[in-house]
Amino acid sequence: MKIVMVSLDTLRADRLGCCGYGKPTSPHLDKIASEGVLMERAYAADIPTEAAHSAIFTGCIGLTTGIVSHGSELAYLPKSVEWLPSKLKTAGFVTGAVDNLYNLKEWFARGYRYYINSSGKKRWIDGRTVNELALPWIREHKDDDFFLFLHYWDAHTPYLPPKDYIAPFYDKESDPYASGNTSMERAYSHPAYPFFKHHHYKRLGPVTDAAYISALYDAEIRYLDDRLRELDDCLSEAGIRDDTLLILFGDHGESLTEHDIYWDHCGLYEPTVHVPLIMRWPGRIPASRRVRGFVQHADLMPTLLEAIAAEAPAEIDGAALRPASEYDGRSLWPAIRGEAEGTLDEVYLSECAWQAARAVRNEQFKLIRNYDTGPFRRPAVELYDLQRDPEERYNAAEAFPQIAEAMERRLDAFVAGKLSGRPDPMMVQIREAQLPFRRRIESILGAVGLTWESWIANPQRERYDALEEALARKLE
Repeated sequence: MKIVMVSLDTLRADRLGCCGYGKPTSPHLDKIASEGVLMERAYAADIPTEAAHSAIFTGCIGLTTGIVSHGSELAYLPKSVEWLPSKLKTAGFVTGAVDNLYNLKEWFARGYRYYINSSGKKRWIDGRTVNELALPWIREHKDDDFFLFLHYWDAHTPYLPPKDYIAPFYDKESDPYASGNTSMERAYSHPAYPFFKHHHYKRLGPVTDAAYISALYDAEIRYLDDRLRELDDCLSEAGIRDDTLLILFGDHGESLTEHDIYWDHCGLYEPTVHVPLIMRWPGRIPASRRVRGFVQHADLMPTLLEAIAAEAPAEIDGAALRPASEYDGRSLWPAIRGEAEGTLDEVYLSECAWQAARAVRNEQFKLIRNYDTGPFRRPAVELYDLQRDPEERYNAAEAFPQIAEAMERRLDAFVAGKLSGRPDPMMVQIREAQLPFRRRIESILGAVGLTWESWIANPQRERYDALEEALARKLE
């Protein structure tokens, strides 16, 4: 039995053709979806990357594991917590990964016999690098029972696709640097500007057209799609395509200027928490199946364990795969077989990086409670009627106070039930160490002599640029 699990970092669901997007971003992903099952409403219950992947490999959400933040020095996952690659290795699978999450936290390398770190001298990881490392590994282990985790970063900022991928997504008559275009002004005047200047804007040059940057995101997805086609071709050439359970998921999505978020993945709004989830397993998963109910990342681990229990060869130790503890996730197989709509009636969401917030989303409404808004301006409570307002433009908390209060009570009860008297890791993070990304931006500001408070009071791009240029001249 072969399992290939693929993380498509920063891929939002509504940018794929199989999810209704009209531009040609994902022809091969769409083909894979037509050959298997597409979870139409899959959610990242915990964002961003560290928290999301921790949920995937433990089957438990952050409130259970304590991993609710990204970039936090307080976060640690005890070795006693069940970890999917470790269970599979113990059961007899050859386990491999092409990934760099070990650079963030050590627990992401647990359980792998072969952990191939995709990071090189450059900060950025191109999908070609992932394939150069992964495809020979697949050919070498095609006769083994294996589990392979692959992590592609192409849709993540900075968006730097090859130039020939940009044309289908950006009008060739347009000029991304035109002096009269003011659509970038809100991004450049945002309090998070110093961080994104270092992380993103410097690499793109003096862009004035916000539509160009969003087009680069689409081009990156199209480039990623070609890398996934190469992966699929390798499975076919090795003769193991039909024997391979292929799982593709987004760890979180991306906001492309929505809600004052400029090409980043914070905020518990649909562009960031609604993610693609596609599974293909010829002969076991029906083709062109679409599941319309709510599912979440934590469902993947129990789903995999159930699949292995039913299909694993004799040399795999099934007893080693039995859960030693309860998971927050539930198996997706009833939904795949058409016996259920999904695994959840409502989804609980969490973030703690740029902002600290929790949310609950049901069929019609989403309520967001903000605890620390970082560099953003948000009300304490947001309520959206997603049937009438799918883009979450109108905060209806005051218009529907009874609905907001009822959903807040459900959110409180859910959090209290998961904590069972333990300290709330989000509140501990805010109280003892601040938001992780506030600390990052404080470091950038400190280098030019600014404090967080002075910058937030007057976040002018020209002010920061002048100080940065003065520092550069001083260091010459």
